[in-house]
Amino acid sequence: MSRIGKLPVEIPQGVKVDVKDYQITVEGPKGKLTQDYKPGVDITVKDNLAIVTRKNDSKEARSFHGLYRNLIQNMVTGVSKGFTKSLIINGVGYRAEVKGNMIALNLGYSNQIEYEIIPDLTITCEGNNKVVISGIDKQKVGQAAAEIRSLRPPEPYKGKGIRYEDETIRRKIGKSGVK
Repeated sequence: MSRIGKLPVEIPQGVKVDVKDYQITVEGPKGKLTQDYKPGVDITVKDNLAIVTRKNDSKEARSFHGLYRNLIQNMVTGVSKGFTKSLIINGVGYRAEVKGNMIALNLGYSNQIEYEIIPDLTITCEGNNKVVISGIDKQKVGQAAAEIRSLRPPEPYKGKGIRYEDETIRRKIGKSGVK
């Protein structure tokens, strides 16, 4: 039995979970999310709890058991609280600013990089060197943060680049530090 899959998902006040035709719909104060699921699992909603059970012990059903439980948990958290990721930009002259539905990034290249903000996300800049990405879909928030970080990943010698706020960069000693 999946240790994660057997745990019920608590549904807070103001959040509505609907299950029909192999599709889960979660609606809350921040928005609405839908997710299709495979027929190897059953999802039932009762007494403010969503319970995921598998129909049999096949490898496919076992693998989807914990997956769909976590997806439902993330959907419930997203429509009630939302998700945020913060990026820190380090480097001389490196900065970011939001212009309409684009974020303009100066990252030491000869040209400015513009990243288009998808409609489901909110991207704000706190100062010139902190970018905050927020939204209700955990996957989209994480994907946008990863794409922005990949434009200039942090380098280990001077620490320049874009990193997550909670990420630590292991610094290396340069040529002058070795004797």
